Amino acid sequence: MKKAFLALYFAALGIYLIPTVSAQNLASQKVVLDPNVKTGKLKNGITYYIRRNSEPKNRAEFRLAVKAGSVLETDAQQGLAHFMEHMNFNGTTNFPKNELVNFLQKTGVRFGADLNAYTGFDETVYMLPIPTDSAGLLEKGIQVLEDWAHGALLDPAEIEKERGVVLEESRMGRGAQQRMRDKFLKVILNNSRYAERLPIGKDSILKSFKPETIKAFYQDWYRPDLMAVIAVGDFDVAKVEAIITQKFSSIKPPVNAKKRTKYEIPLDGSTQVAIVTDPEYPQNLIQLIYKQPNSKEKNLLDVRNNFAQELYNAMMGQRMQELTQKPNPPFLYGGSEYGDFLGNLDSYTSIALSKDAASMKTALTALLEENARVQKFGFTQPELDRAKKDFLNSIEQYYKERDKTKSANYVQEYLNHFLHDKPFMGIEAYYAFVQKNLESVNLAEINALAKKYITDQNRAVVVMGPEQSKGALPTEADIRALLKDAGKDVTAYVDDVLDTPLLSSEPVAGKVTAEKSIEKLGVTELTLSNGVKVLLKPTEFKNDEILLKATGKGGYSLFPDERETGVFSSYLIQSGGVGPYTQTQLQKFLAGKTASAGPYISELTEGFGGSTNPKDLETTLQLIYAYFTAPRKDAELVKGILANQKAYLENMQKTLTPEKVYSDSLNAVLTSNNPKRQPLKPESVDKVNLDRAAEMYKDRFSDASDFVFTFVGAFKVDAIKPLLEKYLGSLPSTERNDDFQHPNIFPPKGKIEKTVYKGLEPKSRVTLVSSGEYEYNPENNIQIEALQEVLQIKLIEALREEESGVYGVGVSESTDKFPTGHYRFSIGFGCAPENVDKLVKRTQEEIEKIKKNGADPKDIEKFVAETQRKTELAVKTNNFWLNYLDDNTFLGDDLDEIFQQEKLLKSITVASTKAAAEKYFDDGNFIKVVLMPEKK
Repeated sequence: MKKAFLALYFAALGIYLIPTVSAQNLASQKVVLDPNVKTGKLKNGITYYIRRNSEPKNRAEFRLAVKAGSVLETDAQQGLAHFMEHMNFNGTTNFPKNELVNFLQKTGVRFGADLNAYTGFDETVYMLPIPTDSAGLLEKGIQVLEDWAHGALLDPAEIEKERGVVLEESRMGRGAQQRMRDKFLKVILNNSRYAERLPIGKDSILKSFKPETIKAFYQDWYRPDLMAVIAVGDFDVAKVEAIITQKFSSIKPPVNAKKRTKYEIPLDGSTQVAIVTDPEYPQNLIQLIYKQPNSKEKNLLDVRNNFAQELYNAMMGQRMQELTQKPNPPFLYGGSEYGDFLGNLDSYTSIALSKDAASMKTALTALLEENARVQKFGFTQPELDRAKKDFLNSIEQYYKERDKTKSANYVQEYLNHFLHDKPFMGIEAYYAFVQKNLESVNLAEINALAKKYITDQNRAVVVMGPEQSKGALPTEADIRALLKDAGKDVTAYVDDVLDTPLLSSEPVAGKVTAEKSIEKLGVTELTLSNGVKVLLKPTEFKNDEILLKATGKGGYSLFPDERETGVFSSYLIQSGGVGPYTQTQLQKFLAGKTASAGPYISELTEGFGGSTNPKDLETTLQLIYAYFTAPRKDAELVKGILANQKAYLENMQKTLTPEKVYSDSLNAVLTSNNPKRQPLKPESVDKVNLDRAAEMYKDRFSDASDFVFTFVGAFKVDAIKPLLEKYLGSLPSTERNDDFQHPNIFPPKGKIEKTVYKGLEPKSRVTLVSSGEYEYNPENNIQIEALQEVLQIKLIEALREEESGVYGVGVSESTDKFPTGHYRFSIGFGCAPENVDKLVKRTQEEIEKIKKNGADPKDIEKFVAETQRKTELAVKTNNFWLNYLDDNTFLGDDLDEIFQQEKLLKSITVASTKAAAEKYFDDGNFIKVVLMPEKK
């Protein structure tokens, strides 16, 4: 009793207790880094991290990290840290001009998707995944990193070409969000250096800086003491260490190195309020930020104390989610979390998306009250027990998958260590530490965090809303009054928990009536006595993962005049919970379990998606059975959901953003303005009927006989058969002959051009579409895929590298089998309004070149390499096989199709791409939709 009293007493003062001896012991122990990582520092100061990891096999993940970002720029260099990142792809000592991208594409590495980089305030990071199963590639990959580190050519001609690309990246970032951010950033960053050094920089500088200016940044900051080389993959560690040492030791440190200033965001104790509006911003968003000095994990006590932060965030997140699941929710979305902020600061941030401007006070009040509730009354022991179960379960999963962890995950840990001083213990040590110390984290300790996080010091409140609703937004005086009175009448949290079996009675098990082995695929097909089919593919890709999908034909296409209710049907029923549990109670019931399964109804299908593990598979199957046989509806809850949804759509309609207007216009053209494809409007919500939604749901899940369930992952067929017979074999069955009613809505034929005028910024978007009838088969599908990729390569070269007119260009293709074959190519990019015609013309010229001459053989080589490499990785994942088996079964495609890929790739030739381009880019079937800024 005495210990409990003292713990509560000190908690009230904002102090928590843990056993003194244990605390002293942990505080005296530094975090020992994972011994599986080879770390070191070269004589010139370069740090390196090297780890052997065979997931995925024959692959390596390389990173070059530089502790230099936009915050180090001089006034004349604003934007050049980011520009420097671009230039490292435009000519280095061993890879002149664009040879780097060209070389890597031939090895199967995709530019943008695989090969990439980013620039932040304090760092620049280059990312290179590369195969290791070809002679010399490993060494060449490290050569790329060395070139980035000190071999950038910075050719003035290449700088001139890249100006346009970076300016287009800047242009694409403009809009309401950027304009509002520029208004409130100095407020929440206390006029610090960070507020003045956004990585994208200033257009005026990007247009006019001299090559010497960017060379100065490169020479000053790309230097050994600020760099780390990270290599994780399927290779010999000693060999990689030797290569890194040999290549990077030659980099000489600067003689008179500039001091690397550590900029900070000052804390002055004040409460800042920023209310910003914009005519193109459709939402009503509020952020409440409590800034705190950054906390570092320097010793084991810090690691142990971080458990409390994780548990606090989890419990607070659960409470916020519960607010959105109430009959009259105070906001559309809300959340609170403690974490990294920027520079030297952490923050406790609460955020809410209000349904309209008039409800902003309600949303802010709800945030403040929920924070105050924790401050005054704390969390409850059952909440903490559930959070601990979830936390331990998540760590156990990482531990069980320790030999199946992807190299990219390890790379991120080492980046965080080098850039942010975050230790990496390794999952073996961390799991053991969690098991030993998690239980010591007590309720008083966590409740004390609320007093630390939520204070009247160093606060910032940001309100963002539409200009048109400015008068309805809370004023600064309103906000300060709410802050002052926060939680005055708040009451303690009531834990609405239920502990009862998920199923009211045991299902009457069915039987396996047929079993077929598809040996080549490693798949077993079961037919159950109620007609349900099950595809089982045991794998060793993960140790503790089972993924599942179930698909039945029909969907809301069978209710063609009730689209609005159909769209919402499964969501509304699922929101009510299942069996004896409300949705909130269900989440609590599942604490500590990896059991996720939820129903859906789409236009053409209905079914389930989910994930679990061997331990919790039975619970997951019980969930599925319950959703089939005991769905719930909650009229009051649904009333609130629909009211919020309607308010959200009204906001979108009142403040039509350029993106929304363009998207809706494009959709109208591509669907001939068909009512079944029109975006939802506020009046659409009025047509939604809960009782009818429940009837639709019941109809679609009253017969499981046409469902195909697919399970992929860590199981043995014989071991899970009894569970499948019990929970899937007992599902209701009427053996009706179900199918969908395809709406048959595809882009219209002919030449169509439409220009939409909307937007304040001088930026445009272009979408070009070619479509038509199509013979759906593997042979044609591979030709379509190849045509998409070679055109993508050519348009990046033409529009980005040669014209300097775009930041990015996307080419996508899609094919449909039902109701009859149909294909569609879409080409999209953003650019300056004055460049639209020129870039469209250049796009058409590139298409015509392929139609006339076929694809460049080098581009075909790149497509084949990328496809082979992508497939090599994909077939080693559960997710690939889940979707492959489900999709091919639904479409009626050959399940052996995957084994035809090598043969199909050999069919891609210059002649075949020429024939495909002639066939699929029909000049008479062409749609062009352009967004232009509003006419002044």
